[in-house]
Amino acid sequence: MTGRVAELADLRTRILEGPSAKATEAQKAKGKLTARERLELLFDKDTFTETEPFRRHRATGFGLEDKKPYTDGVITGWGKVEGRTVFAYAHDFRIFGGALGEAHAQKIHKLMDLAETAGAPIVGLCDGAGARIQEGVTALAGYGGIFQRNVRNSGVLPQISVIMGPCAGGAAYSPALTDFVFMVRGTSQMFITGPDVVQAVTGEKITQDGLGGADVHAETSGVAHNAYDDEESALEDVRHLLSLLPSNNRELPPAEPAYDPVDRRNDVLLDLVPADPNQAYDMRAVIEEIVDDRDFFEVHERWAPNIICALARMGGQVTGIVANQPQRLAGVLDIESSEKAARFVQMCDAFNIPLVSLVDVPGFLPGVDQEHGGVIRHGAKLLYAYCNATVPRISLVLRKAYGGAYIVMDSRSIGTDLALAWPVNEIAVMGAEGAANVVFRREIAASDDPEATRQARIAEYRDELMHPYYAAERGLVDDVIDPALTRATLIEALTMLRNKHAALPARKHGNQPQ
Repeated sequence: MTGRVAELADLRTRILEGPSAKATEAQKAKGKLTARERLELLFDKDTFTETEPFRRHRATGFGLEDKKPYTDGVITGWGKVEGRTVFAYAHDFRIFGGALGEAHAQKIHKLMDLAETAGAPIVGLCDGAGARIQEGVTALAGYGGIFQRNVRNSGVLPQISVIMGPCAGGAAYSPALTDFVFMVRGTSQMFITGPDVVQAVTGEKITQDGLGGADVHAETSGVAHNAYDDEESALEDVRHLLSLLPSNNRELPPAEPAYDPVDRRNDVLLDLVPADPNQAYDMRAVIEEIVDDRDFFEVHERWAPNIICALARMGGQVTGIVANQPQRLAGVLDIESSEKAARFVQMCDAFNIPLVSLVDVPGFLPGVDQEHGGVIRHGAKLLYAYCNATVPRISLVLRKAYGGAYIVMDSRSIGTDLALAWPVNEIAVMGAEGAANVVFRREIAASDDPEATRQARIAEYRDELMHPYYAAERGLVDDVIDPALTRATLIEALTMLRNKHAALPARKHGNQPQ
């Protein structure tokens, strides 16, 4: 027995060291950490337990029978993040370039099944060259098993993908099915067809980073939620994100003691937000002012920046915040911002995170490109997400809320639990100027002084239909509040709604707009 134990210890040591020093040096030369170093950064110290470290492939042909490294190019297991159980797999690029084969895939399948059984999040550290070509169709079937489990656990377990190297072809679909995708600049790329294929088919020349680098996906395509300069900061933010999410959809997000006073006044908001609805300001400053310790975690910061989606704590409780950003495109809704917010609302609803919507929206972005691009169906995605959400929902109109965009931004009419407004709010079909031009068009045209008549009718329309208490008088706003009391009011309302229970009609699933 003693001899066998010594043999086991020696084998474990060799597995931990990896395939060779040369392979490790090559990984480092690319500016990348090894798979085990990444796992050490992800998990609390000395908490990672590996599964199937002795697994080896059984394929033959093309020289594979002579090369059977342990782990088969992927490290799987579980550990603790901030004291809570999390499952993870990490591709080891030093072995077969991290390419997925049959045994490699089966290890990931087992891990995902175990995570489902334990009810804990899954983190994928992706650094692989796609399917292992030498194993043929069995490698492709392995991807199918991963995709099927991604979908089965969607909305059940938090799933996070961190792209730390190449992720091409079929491999890119698994991250796209997960809740969050993080990428690292300079070392990670995602695309279905690489630059060589693109050039052969279309004649376009482009680099790997230009086609599918971190900045491209964080700013242009929206595939990545966040991009980072190095792997360390990416994994630090993964740990932070996990601290804001429940372990599964049957739990509430983890609460923390609120050291920031719940009743802290927000007098700075009186000067921060201009009363003039056409004057821009930074909505991020508003969010900082009302959340605990002025700290929030923004997702998709650089994609569709005219809307902000963030997780924060308010009174120690995790809250999802959706807010129009007047600094970008005046905060209008368009195709991309609607998709961004809809996905975020669905994620919050799936994982029992209450929603606060900060509304300052002039409408939907007009234009031929928007209409031809399907702004109707894309805008309907956000409408569908809000209407379908059963978590506590609070909307606050800071200034303007016009037309269909007002309805879509979680208005009373689509089921928000509490609709609040500041005393400078303007809730209407459209701005007073546009409304007067439509309603009083003939009168203005026939007037001896059209401009004076127009200004008089604008003032009349504003006084009659757009004064701050018009919606409140009709029950469409529950209360008009002092901006300085915003934080205290929202936290009190969230506390009241904490045990909200709402049931949807019995159905297999809805048919949401695509």
